[in-house]
Amino acid sequence: MKLLVTGGAGFIGSNFILYWLKNYPQDKVVNLDKLTYAGNLENLKTIEKNPNYKFVQGDICNSQLVNSLTHEIDTIVHFAAESHVDRSIMDPAPFVKTNIEGTYILLETALKNKVKRFHHVSTDEVYGALELNSKDKFNEKTPYDPHSPYSASKAASDHLVNAYHTTYNLQTTISNCSNNFGPFQFPEKLIPLAITNIIEGKKVPVYGDGLYVRDWLYVEDHCKAIDTILQKGKIGETYLIGGLTSDISNIEVIKKILKMMNKEESTIEYVKDRPGHDRRYAMDWSKINKDLGWRPEHNFDEYLELTINWYMKNQDWWRRLKHA
Repeated sequence: MKLLVTGGAGFIGSNFILYWLKNYPQDKVVNLDKLTYAGNLENLKTIEKNPNYKFVQGDICNSQLVNSLTHEIDTIVHFAAESHVDRSIMDPAPFVKTNIEGTYILLETALKNKVKRFHHVSTDEVYGALELNSKDKFNEKTPYDPHSPYSASKAASDHLVNAYHTTYNLQTTISNCSNNFGPFQFPEKLIPLAITNIIEGKKVPVYGDGLYVRDWLYVEDHCKAIDTILQKGKIGETYLIGGLTSDISNIEVIKKILKMMNKEESTIEYVKDRPGHDRRYAMDWSKINKDLGWRPEHNFDEYLELTINWYMKNQDWWRRLKHA
């Protein structure tokens, strides 16, 4: 297989490339990444000399470049996206350009070059929010109801992917995942921010009352789910990927981290809530489990501890990013 991975220097993309070349060493991977603040080639240092791996710095909105890379590609795995909600609130423009226009250019190029498979990586945030303390969960039939410029741009890209399948018979699949955690995550996100702030002796900021609920998915489980969809997924289908079976609030996550790192809860600092903050996400991943046999393998507490240990051992990696 010859894969074009967009956004492969980012958190999930780099984990996916490392996973893929470990499990399919005979395959060829081209990594197209713009290297914005969230892209980091250090994530891929262990494979940079692998003859089956090639890095290209560039923008998915550059149709000429995308076209030149797609001639001999049979599979596109599309991670590249602006993905930070707070940044989208401050400046929506890059989200509209990258997430909508960039996806359109990739779809057009895939169609033109007869790419055999286009897998689009999306988010649970396109579905809006669920009521706190309810038993409801998002599923593949949940109506779209995005609440931020980020999630609205991802919703638009999902619709484009489905339209290219229905209209032009492009061989597409979509996965909507919950919040990922694990190695190489940029330290502005909740879990790595908490861990790195604790290491630095700083306060850990928590929005509002801290009762916001997210469905946490270990990044390696996510990579395996995408692999499963590429191998067994039904063309034109969407699959939800989640990591938990019961709710955990943000404040509970922070308290778990503090306990694992032997720190007092006085380290927590409640800060002003952000606009349009979705209250609760929860994923019903029964479809991918029933149809394709995937399920998350990693226990949250166990892999939260492994994630803490990774950030403890790789301080050079994240300190450069936090203090650039």
